[in-house]
Amino acid sequence: MSGLLGASDVNGNVVQLRATNKKHFGIQAEELKPKTSSEEFTSALKNALGEANQLQNDVTDITQAYITDPESVDVHDVTIAMSKANMAVDITKAVVDGALKAYNNIINIR
Repeated sequence: MSGLLGASDVNGNVVQLRATNKKHFGIQAEELKPKTSSEEFTSALKNALGEANQLQNDVTDITQAYITDPESVDVHDVTIAMSKANMAVDITKAVVDGALKAYNNIINIR
């Protein structure tokens, strides 16, 4: 996943830089500590939920803009934003359902 930026790394035209090499100026020792698999999973899950939430917020914003000033927003953009958000929610729901099913299977092992 190195080289990829998440939604939390980019804010407008500002990109947060991270020191990843111990030779980088001002790097702290704890920043080099590798993540455990559970921390990586938690981080990936939080990022995915954050991106799904951001897509929902984008739909809300573009829909409000379309309602208040229809000439400023193309109806196709509204439809595309709604489709992206719907797909993100569907995928998130499928992942959560799968995780809950796996958890229940583990609990019910006798």
